[in-house]
Amino acid sequence: MTAPTEDELHGEFDALIAADQRIEPRDWMPEAYRRTLIRQISQHAHSEIIGMQPEGAWITRAPSLKRKAILMAKVQDEAGHGLYLYSAAQTLGITRDEMTRQLIDGRAKYSSIFNYPAPSWADMGAIGWLVDGAAICNQVPLCRASYGPYGRAMVRICKEESFHQRQGFEILLSLMQGTPAQRAMAQESVDRWYWPALMMFGPPDDASPNSAQSMAWKIKRFSNDELRQRFVGMLVPQAAALGVTLPDPALHFDEEQGRWIMSEIDWTEFHEVLAGRGPLNAERIRNRRDAHEEGAWVREAAAAYAAKKAARTAATGRAA
Repeated sequence: MTAPTEDELHGEFDALIAADQRIEPRDWMPEAYRRTLIRQISQHAHSEIIGMQPEGAWITRAPSLKRKAILMAKVQDEAGHGLYLYSAAQTLGITRDEMTRQLIDGRAKYSSIFNYPAPSWADMGAIGWLVDGAAICNQVPLCRASYGPYGRAMVRICKEESFHQRQGFEILLSLMQGTPAQRAMAQESVDRWYWPALMMFGPPDDASPNSAQSMAWKIKRFSNDELRQRFVGMLVPQAAALGVTLPDPALHFDEEQGRWIMSEIDWTEFHEVLAGRGPLNAERIRNRRDAHEEGAWVREAAAAYAAKKAARTAATGRAA
């Protein structure tokens, strides 16, 4: 039997995508599809790992033992999300060491949102409500991504992100039911995080070079602007329940167009932050690089233990 030609393999791949079936690691796939997945999944993983920093810095300063425990659990969840996603990316032929090196060398991107400061306790609420809320809106459709390991990883991630969003909402609700100073702190935090959260969905559809192909491959299911519209539609009633004001006086729903009308997003700011010139880009990468270097002895010890265990197994013929 002759081996299938590349055209035949491409036809089988296209048929699987058209039938809404999953592509698995051992299946043939176009190199461009593989590269797109590596870029998207690794950037997603990097975002989870970098995203631990602003919240991790608040664990010791949280206002109660209960708040500290909840925040610690959330940061641990984010580390797990990074692990799931790095593992999914590894099935595409890239190593975790290579992805880590790309991040700490500044060659890999991650979500621009994590380059903003979190100076107040209310930011833990705004990050949960707005940032994790945007993540849920963006990531739930990824549970149906055409690449099997990515879609399956997203199922658990989205379940955990839903708890993070509720935690943030509850923090803001507690503050909004508190003193005038606490209410002002909550509103000020929402004012700062609202626009960066809208930027999380990426540039407008007509300026997003990768969206159309990702949607054709069914990695993504909705465009950037569609997801942003969904998110704003979710936020409006939640903001009313909280008693906070969304910082966009132009925001309203146009019945005739069937869409939310909002002020123009500052895309110059978005591209500046994405290019590494945001408020905390250098600090975030430096912290990650330092943590990686300081943890070298742990990786070396784990590798030595694994090698010793493998040698013992080989010598005895059974698992240690």
